[in-house]
Order: sequence, then C-alpha cells, then structure tokens
Amino acid sequence: MNILYLLKIKSTLCYIYDHNTVRQGIEKMRSHSFTAIPVINRDGDYVGTVTEGDFLWHILRYGKGSLKAEEDYRIKDIIRADFMPPVTVSATEEELLDKAMMQNFVPVVDDRNKFIGIVTRQDVIRFFVDSYKQASGQ
Repeated sequence: MNILYLLKIKSTLCYIYDHNTVRQGIEKMRSHSFTAIPVINRDGDYVGTVTEGDFLWHILRYGKGSLKAEEDYRIKDIIRADFMPPVTVSATEEELLDKAMMQNFVPVVDDRNKFIGIVTRQDVIRFFVDSYKQASGQ
C-alpha cells in the first residue's frame, strides 16, 4: 500500500503552530469542531498533536478564568511529548494500521520530519474493506 494514496495533504488540513497561543489553539479547534489537531513548528516539522484534553488539563492547572488569559501560554507549553508519533511516507501497512487502531488520524512526515498530511482511521478502514472485497470477488 502506498500511504500517499490515502493521504490528506497538508494544504487541505487545519493545523496549528507550536508558537501559537493556547487561546488561538482553542479557537481554531472550536471553530472546526475538532477534538485533536496536528502541531508543527515554523520550519514545517511535525511537533505533535494537541487534544481537547490537553487544553482542559492546562486550563485546570493554570486557568485564570478567561480565554484572554490563555494568550500568556503557547501551544508548545501544553503539548505532550511522544503523543501521536507520526509515520513516514514509507511506513508499512502494518505500521499504519497499528497507529490507526489507536487514534483517529495518523500524522505523516517525509524523510526530513516535515509534516505532509494525515491519514484518517476511516480511510484506512475503507482501504482494507475495499481490498477484502476485491480479493473475495465482491
């Protein structure tokens, strides 16, 4: 399987930068109704993924009661190390499936760790269902 076949490319996705404020991250996630969003740095390197839970734990720990106060914090301050590690474009079917079983989407990077897009769990499942149907003659 070629991961590029399933890839939703970066230019069609929403993502945030690690230097964005927590408020900007919350507003972007809320406006798009996301529960998780990829994070990159200024160079386009994949840094991680931030979730609603990350924002919630941050607010519970440091919250001052207003969204305005979240401008004092950066996304890089709340991101969890090693959460939702990416796969490379050369990942195997098994690697992709293992990741997709545990998360809603799998971040994909090139050989230089540049974020190039995501593969959704739904697309992985659809690929395997279609492959099964073809193999069984349905």
